[in-house]
Amino acid sequence: MRDVIVIGAGGGGPVVAKELAARGLDVLLLEAGPRHADPESEWTHLENDANNPLSGFLRFGPENRDAPAWYRETPQNSFIWQLSGVGGTTQHYFGNSPRAMAGVFAGYDGPDRDAYDTAHLFPFTYEDLVPYFEWVEATLPVQTAAMGTKESVFFRGCEGIGLPVQTSKTTTEDSFRPQENAILQPGGWAGKITGRDDPRLRFPEATGCTFCGYCMQGCSKPRGAPRNLAAKRSTDNSYVPMALTADVWADGGRPAELIADAYVTKIHSEQRGGETVATGVTWRVGATGEHHREDAAVVVLAGGCTEDPRLWLNSALPNPNGWVGRGYTDHFFDWVIGIFDDDTGSSRGAASAARADFPGRGGMENVGLTPGLQQFAATFSESGIRGHYANGRGPEGPWDGPAGRMIGPELKDALMNGIDRLLNVLVITDDDVEAQNRVTLSAFPADEHGPVPKVRFHQRQRSARTLANREFVARRAGEMLRAAGASKVVRVDWPPLLLHVQSSMRMGTSEEDSVLDANAEARWVKRLFIADNAALANSLGGPNPTLTAQALATRTAEKIFSRYFGGDGWVHREAPVVSTDTRISERLAELAL
Repeated sequence: MRDVIVIGAGGGGPVVAKELAARGLDVLLLEAGPRHADPESEWTHLENDANNPLSGFLRFGPENRDAPAWYRETPQNSFIWQLSGVGGTTQHYFGNSPRAMAGVFAGYDGPDRDAYDTAHLFPFTYEDLVPYFEWVEATLPVQTAAMGTKESVFFRGCEGIGLPVQTSKTTTEDSFRPQENAILQPGGWAGKITGRDDPRLRFPEATGCTFCGYCMQGCSKPRGAPRNLAAKRSTDNSYVPMALTADVWADGGRPAELIADAYVTKIHSEQRGGETVATGVTWRVGATGEHHREDAAVVVLAGGCTEDPRLWLNSALPNPNGWVGRGYTDHFFDWVIGIFDDDTGSSRGAASAARADFPGRGGMENVGLTPGLQQFAATFSESGIRGHYANGRGPEGPWDGPAGRMIGPELKDALMNGIDRLLNVLVITDDDVEAQNRVTLSAFPADEHGPVPKVRFHQRQRSARTLANREFVARRAGEMLRAAGASKVVRVDWPPLLLHVQSSMRMGTSEEDSVLDANAEARWVKRLFIADNAALANSLGGPNPTLTAQALATRTAEKIFSRYFGGDGWVHREAPVVSTDTRISERLAELAL
């Protein structure tokens, strides 16, 4: 019997595994997808090889790429961009690590307190979570992003519309700043020369980010670096190596065991003293189809916002208030593109190193893309074709013509002018939690793991505050690009593209509309905790959710340790070990990991 079983090695599960392994607990970490043990040889920069959602190496599917990708039903025009495998969706995130806005927590009394989703606040204060933010920021580590030409263009535009510079990690006013970023700073030859095969870009001649510009395709740079020194702090490069080597960097630590290609199909429970209590899990081995069962004192669910409610419902766990899978909240993204006469450096360097925030409304950030993704981003639209036929119906504003997808000569002109003459701005809306947006079980045929999830949510029928937030930030993005010198500005009007998904198993202040209590333990299943974006209470005011989810997961690990293993918390009395620690690198080499 294990002390703790963690389901999912994505953004949140490895955080709990690392923290509890460091306390000497017996931790089993299960991941449904593959472990990419050697990205340098397994991954390429060929876009169809990396990004194809059906067959790419960063798809949502089993280890065997000849097998079909896993299916989810989405009845509306949308795209769920989710990855399987150790590291989960952090394999292709940009490393952006802003903190949640203070106004989304209980007890906030700032002058803008009514600007947020006040009906769905976190059940504790922002000040309560700050030590956990600081712990994760030191562990990864989070630093000020290395920047280049595209960031200077973005900042020029922000200054042009009168935004001040933000100088604190806590956002208190409309402002712009470099990203707080979990990508290691370039060192040695990194950032000074370009090229894939130049020996000077191998570790240790180069350290940190080599400015290769392929952040959406995992991170295996610099070549030859130990896994924990790869530039991007996706959890396969940070928390997972720490969990697997906890015995060498933590006093009394015990290495966690990781099993990949292990899809959990059931959480087991039993009745104890009138309560439902989690007791263990069953998983299916992808390569063989065999099933294994193991029991544990505590089970931590961290499979993601879509898979968490699916597994809960397939396990027939209690759902008395109907909120399992409800409140499925994204950031209602939009996309505004500036076309410039001069070089913007859009494809070079870390994908996103500049942002502007508008507390209570959301924010915007620059995004550099590779050519295939750039074409996809310019043609994924809710409003049809810009200015063509009867469906060129998109909203108008400080951009050229109606919003909508670019096609034909316009798209050709934009791309043939060179992607380094573009500046992409991602609009990130602060969305309200809405009960009708939810995950249920599909009536379509089940797969080998049980009934598949059905993800349903309203698009243009979101709350008035959400829609107003989106329009406000999109307009500011258009104005910023004009001020930066864009000769043409296009708003694409994205339909839901689900990258930042949150709150489908939310914690909350009320038993009426939440699944988790203030400790992230399930209200109706004791010894079952949730430790990923699904546990977040709301959409955070707009910032990217990974840092907040990891800070919350660190707090959850402490709650588990103190409640069920008789220990004390550590964040308030110890200093964290950084994930780049030499002891971790050396043990990874000894274990050939």
